[in-house]
Amino acid sequence: MNRSNTSFEQYYQNIRMRQKRDTITWSLVLLVLYFAAGNAAEFNLNTIWHSLPNFFDYMLETVPTLHLSTLFADSHTRGSLAYWGYRLPFQLPLIQETLQLALAATLISFVAATALAFLAAGNTWSPPLVRFAVRALVAFLRTMPELAWAVIFVMAFGIGVIPGFLALTLHTVGSLTKLFYEAIESANDRPVRGLAACGASHFQRVRFALWPQVKPLFLSYGFMRLEINFRSSTILGLVGSGGIGQELMTNIKLDRYDQVSITLLLIIFVVAVLDTLSGRLRQWVLEGGK
Repeated sequence: MNRSNTSFEQYYQNIRMRQKRDTITWSLVLLVLYFAAGNAAEFNLNTIWHSLPNFFDYMLETVPTLHLSTLFADSHTRGSLAYWGYRLPFQLPLIQETLQLALAATLISFVAATALAFLAAGNTWSPPLVRFAVRALVAFLRTMPELAWAVIFVMAFGIGVIPGFLALTLHTVGSLTKLFYEAIESANDRPVRGLAACGASHFQRVRFALWPQVKPLFLSYGFMRLEINFRSSTILGLVGSGGIGQELMTNIKLDRYDQVSITLLLIIFVVAVLDTLSGRLRQWVLEGGK
């Protein structure tokens, strides 16, 4: 008995030593790769450290000057909340435009990605050539970042909402399709085999065996992508794709520091509200309103 305990203890210690050695080795390898990549990209921590005060100086510039005595005065009085937010009547429609852009791109992408995912999955009996073509297409779509798509479409269609919509839609189709077909391939195949034994067709197996399993994941990914698309649509506005991002870029270029801060606060507030609402809606859809 003692000999058995001693053998197990030696084996355990050997495993622990091997794990520690592997952890240290791979940590050193990752550090070397990290610093090598930083050196190749001319990434300099010293520059960041010395430039960091400039960032805080700029953020301090964006803090509005508010006076307690005139806090609730009209929009013509300096130091009042109304004076700080005098562009809100112009910014709120832009927030609505950004939300509409994100929602429209997400809905169309969700439908397209669902159809493409069943063609790309390896367990839905689609022809190998079709499966390869779909996977190559969506890999290309998600490889190009939204900003790159937006710049291309701005050059083609001009400044406005259309470039942002197309950029978000293409990238979202690529991202969602990959998530969707991986979810399909991870589905349990027992219901599929059961329906096949009953003589069900390929479509019936997909409809009644695979779809009920992956539907909750599809919906969850769709809601998550809606939140991402709102943030992305804000960024796309910086390159002329419309929405609140374009207002933010205009304020930055014109050095309207107080308007930069209120635009950022407005974006943060809407993102927080959207996160909360989409989370509750996702829970309501997936759990049946419980």
